[in-house]
Parts: sequence; structure tokens; C-alpha cells
Amino acid sequence: MAEFTAKDVQALRRATGAGMMDCKRALEATDGDQEAAVKWLREKGLTKAGSRGGRPNTEGAVAVAATGSQAAIAELKSETDFVAKSEQFTSLVQEIADLAVAKGEEAARKEKADAVDDLKVVLQENIELGRIVRIDTPDGHVVDTYVHRQDGRGVNAVVVELDGGTAELAHEVAVHIAFTRPTYLRREDIPAEQVAEERSTLEQITRAEGKPEAAMGKIVEGRLNGWFKERVLLEQGYVKDEKQTIGQLLGDTEIVGFAQVVIGS
Repeated sequence: MAEFTAKDVQALRRATGAGMMDCKRALEATDGDQEAAVKWLREKGLTKAGSRGGRPNTEGAVAVAATGSQAAIAELKSETDFVAKSEQFTSLVQEIADLAVAKGEEAARKEKADAVDDLKVVLQENIELGRIVRIDTPDGHVVDTYVHRQDGRGVNAVVVELDGGTAELAHEVAVHIAFTRPTYLRREDIPAEQVAEERSTLEQITRAEGKPEAAMGKIVEGRLNGWFKERVLLEQGYVKDEKQTIGQLLGDTEIVGFAQVVIGS
């Protein structure tokens, strides 16, 4: 049997929240192997990782995976960016994205639940599987992805599906989306009540500025169009050439849809 010290028992106790005697038994059962002891305690139901569940976990990492006709984004949440940058963390979120593409969201969540719980115990943070988005495309459609990375981890992931066009074009649009973060594809997609509320607000602002009543409608519509351009992908100026909109960049190619997951949002 491998030897272990009181410090080893204390370290295991801090990592798992388990009792001192349980930690000692776990180390005895696993020949002093800390990781194996963590697993042993978890299998016995003796860890207290769940007590960390109330801590804010607004950090984390995202990963993407794609085949010829499917793409997926996976998000793994953590309390700190220090943990999110670790190799264990980034490797796991990539595995989840790969599994989501291969088998779907439900399978990814189910099959990786234990791995997420294990990492929560090992890294001593409130680690949680966040959003998973999967896009399946029919024949003739193109899908591509982009991930913006920061300190070795993905923090902003995008998937774009086109009807026609090329993977290169889809990638360019994905990069654009990553930096502009549109909320909708077309202005018609914005709920009518949201548009009405913004128009009312703009009318109040314009009236408070003392603008002529006769010009009120034109001024408000101009400002509302600016509001649309901030939110609607097809109306945004292309980040690499703002003289043309994304709609103009696409030409005859149609964006079927897009998805974006940003850490902390």
C-alpha cells in the first residue's frame, strides 16, 4: 500500500468536502492516488460538490465542432477564468462539442454529466454544462464556424448555415457575427411590441430635443433604422467593408440561420 500523509488527507477533504475518515479510507483504497480517491468518494456518494452549486459561474469556455452537414457549440461554465483556461477544462468542453455533433445535445449532456461532476470536485468550483446548440443542414446547404479565443480558451463561438455559397463565405459571416453580435437575422424577426416600444422611446427623445413636429416622423424613422442596423444581421455593415451590408455581401446566397454563444452573456 502506498503511503500518504495527513496533508494528503486534508487536501482531499478540501477538494471534495468529504469527512476526514472518509478521505482517509479513500486514499487507502486507491493507494494514495488523489484523483482515484476523488472518484472513489464520488462513487460512494461521499463528496459535497453540490454545496458549490450556488456560487456564480459567469466564466467558462466554449468550443465548436463540425462535419460536412452538422455543427455544434458547447459551453462549459466556471467561477473563474483561471479554471476555464486549464487543459482539463478546455479538453472537456471540446469533447462535449464533438459528442453533440456526433450524437446530439441530449446524448452529450447525459454521457458527459459524470465528467462534469468529476471536474467540479477536482477543480473545486461550480462547474456546469451550459448551452449546447446543434445545427443540422440538408443537402446543398453550407455550415461553418468561428471561435474567438482568449488566453487559450474559446469565449465567443458562432455557427452559420447558408443556402448556397461556400464554406469560406460562411466563415466570413461567422467572424462578422462574433464581433457585432446581432440579435436577429431580419428585422421582421424582431417582436412587434419591442419595435413599438423603441419607436415610442425615440419619439419621446426627439420631442424632448425640440425637433419640429413636421419632421418628427422622418427623424424617428431614421433613428429606428439605426436601431435595426445594430441588431439585424442582414442590415449590418460588413466589418471588413462597412460600405456594404451583410445582405449585399451575400448576394444570391441566403443565410438560413446562425447561433452564437458568448461566455458571460
